[in-house]
Amino acid sequence: MASQENQEQNISQNARIEQDRQIILAAKAKGRLPLLGAFVRFSGPGWLQSAITLGGGSLSGSLYLGVLGGFMFMWLQPLAMIAGIIMLSAIAYVTLSTGKRPLRAINEHINPVLGWGWLFASMMANLVWSLPQFALATAALRQNLLPGLFGEQAMPQFWGQLCVSIIVLAVAMTAAMLYTTGGRGMLIFEIVVKCLVGTTVVCFMGVVIRLTVLGQLPWDNIARGFIPNLRLLSAPTEDLMPLINQVAGEYRQFWIDLIVYEQRSVMISAAATAVGINMTFLFPYSMLRKGWDRDFRGLAIFDLSTGLFFPFLLATSCVVIASASQFHAQPGAGLLNEVDPVTQEAIVPAKNLVAGYNGLLRNRLAREIGAEAVAELESAGALEARLAQISEADHVMAATLARRDAFNLSDALTPLVGRRFSHYVFGLGVLGMAMGAATMLMLINGLCFCELLNKPARGWPQRAGSLMVCVGILGPFFWSGAQMWLAIPTSVFAMTLLPFAYVSFFALMNQKTLLGNEMPTGMRRVWWNTLMAISAGLAAFASFYSLWSRIGWYGVALIVIVLSLMAMVHLYRKTQQQAAA
Repeated sequence: MASQENQEQNISQNARIEQDRQIILAAKAKGRLPLLGAFVRFSGPGWLQSAITLGGGSLSGSLYLGVLGGFMFMWLQPLAMIAGIIMLSAIAYVTLSTGKRPLRAINEHINPVLGWGWLFASMMANLVWSLPQFALATAALRQNLLPGLFGEQAMPQFWGQLCVSIIVLAVAMTAAMLYTTGGRGMLIFEIVVKCLVGTTVVCFMGVVIRLTVLGQLPWDNIARGFIPNLRLLSAPTEDLMPLINQVAGEYRQFWIDLIVYEQRSVMISAAATAVGINMTFLFPYSMLRKGWDRDFRGLAIFDLSTGLFFPFLLATSCVVIASASQFHAQPGAGLLNEVDPVTQEAIVPAKNLVAGYNGLLRNRLAREIGAEAVAELESAGALEARLAQISEADHVMAATLARRDAFNLSDALTPLVGRRFSHYVFGLGVLGMAMGAATMLMLINGLCFCELLNKPARGWPQRAGSLMVCVGILGPFFWSGAQMWLAIPTSVFAMTLLPFAYVSFFALMNQKTLLGNEMPTGMRRVWWNTLMAISAGLAAFASFYSLWSRIGWYGVALIVIVLSLMAMVHLYRKTQQQAAA
């Protein structure tokens, strides 16, 4: 019965694909405008990419880019996305030209180490990134959208988080299961994803439009922020320097080093979440799932541009703009004992701001007297009094760099745009981000698990792989408040894995045994290789820097081990082929 059902589904899909092909070819013959209309009608996989990239990682990266760099980092995420789209376009070209499943193509024509490394790295990214998605969705519902139903005043924190987490999980699983049914279910799934992405973009754009109407945004500075500025790899922004210069000379370098280190981490994180390694797995398999082939290559590139690039650009840019306007070079509200100008009452700082503020002061004191002395003061109950003796300029720096989260931004916008607009619209945008990403992580892991078992992407293998991402339900219990910053090192970790995908498809685009007559030639090949070399080179540099900055020579040793393993497998396969000949 199941076999007959699958056969009928395949027949239906083949008929639909052939109908879509004829519509595209007919539109191409009529001109660009009809072709554009056909592309808009059949787009889909690019929007799936948007749903996964517009998640907790992108939100965290955009938020902290604004906090640390102001408007000076507006260029970073669009540039990273362009590099990613170049590689995704190459992935689309190879997949649609050959019709082969990419993992098998990499293992057969390049190197199994790269292929299996790509698969397992994608699964690791799915599981790790699931944690902040569930945490963000839970926080959006409990703090912004339904505080009366699930907030701490309504029920204890643990049970409130658990109830909302189960609801989020149920919705994400239901949406992911729709995709596995294929046909109409897949179409409904893509419509739901487009709605989630559209809601996210509209909500964040609404915040920026409201700030613009109120005259709160310097658009000339924002425009200059789209010009790349590599100086920020080694120095703080000009807006922070007056605050740093107030610090005593012997401790000034402490703050400079801290800012530069965190700027680099956020830059790498933002680049990693623009196009994550799990996205490179989703895109080719989602196209194969739809039955696309070489006649759909133009549609695939159009889909990436409209369904991925523009929503990503709008949403992340709006978050950076809002964050920079409220937080950059500004002490956290209430940390320096400020008084509300309206009520004349002391401002109560958010708990996560207090924790971050005290942590920075503690690190600054450790620079002065040593970590062991700080631990002794803490055990003696004298640490708080000693921290109060640190200079006012250091306190200002700690208050300025205290890590915010998305809901601190919502609170900061309340006096400008109103509580209802700020909390509900911003909360809805965060919920759309988190729900879309959580659903897509389930979908991707289902595809990964099917490839691991060498099974078709349907039935119980895909469901089992999707359910593995249920580990994300633990996120709200470990990933809240200022711990939203943990999305940054998570994304940095993912960046170390990205070269597995980029190098693999760079090699496939130049593999004659795979592409045959479809392999680009002449200037087309020069352009493809130049653009891919730039993209792969940037990913490799970021990966190496991430490993070196965190584990030093161990990172270099890890790279050497991977390269050595690839060389051993290549030599073994070559020996086997020669023996067979």
